[in-house]
Amino acid sequence: MATTEDVKKLAALARVKIADADLEKFTNEFDAILAYVGQLESLDISTSPDAKKPPLRNVMREDGEPHTPGAYTEKIAAQFPAREGDALVVKQIIAHD
Repeated sequence: MATTEDVKKLAALARVKIADADLEKFTNEFDAILAYVGQLESLDISTSPDAKKPPLRNVMREDGEPHTPGAYTEKIAAQFPAREGDALVVKQIIAHD
């Protein structure tokens, strides 16, 4: 059974603010989620060496060029708001303070 302290620690790890009024509700929901995931323990997974395994198959496409290289580059770059020569300029989102 999860406690409100467990939920506070989990919220802190996830960097989520939870109001004290909502702690009890989230504690109950957390317990319900753990109980649901706990159902996986009751699954019977056969691990015998003679168990039939499904055939392997590759779901990836064949290697190759799906279209001519650079065919859409200028169309896409023309829609970009800021360019410096061949480079696309983006807003800095990571600061190194």
